[in-house]
Amino acid sequence: MAIERWTPFADVRRFDDLFNRFWRGTSGLAETPEAWSIPLDVTKSGDDVVVKASLPGVKKDDVDVTIEDSVLTIRAQAAQEGEREDAGYLLKERRTGSFYRAVRLPETVDSEQATSSYGDGVLTITLPKREEKKARKLSIASAS
Repeated sequence: MAIERWTPFADVRRFDDLFNRFWRGTSGLAETPEAWSIPLDVTKSGDDVVVKASLPGVKKDDVDVTIEDSVLTIRAQAAQEGEREDAGYLLKERRTGSFYRAVRLPETVDSEQATSSYGDGVLTITLPKREEKKARKLSIASAS
């Protein structure tokens, strides 16, 4: 049998955390910036860095991608559907309005050669590696 420290308000704190996690304010979403950030996957494919951003329900024309001072910024605008006053939401998690995500790019990528595509709610940005930053294979000469 292990000895545990008695904390009289631990159960109350756990209930409060559970309550806040479930309700998260009146809108159903947390009011923190993390709740509105665009989820990203950043992978390396050969000499390229590939960024994939999930933007479900956002039209291609409502997405803006910029690269400035080695910072990739993705801005999106999700249009509001005709919300009704009498809708009586019990839970509303689908986001509407403006949101963005900015990430610093490594020095090795060539932002001038970046390409992007958008389909099925996924934005894909391909950033090739700079030629001068690519690894070179050296030939080994005989010492004799």
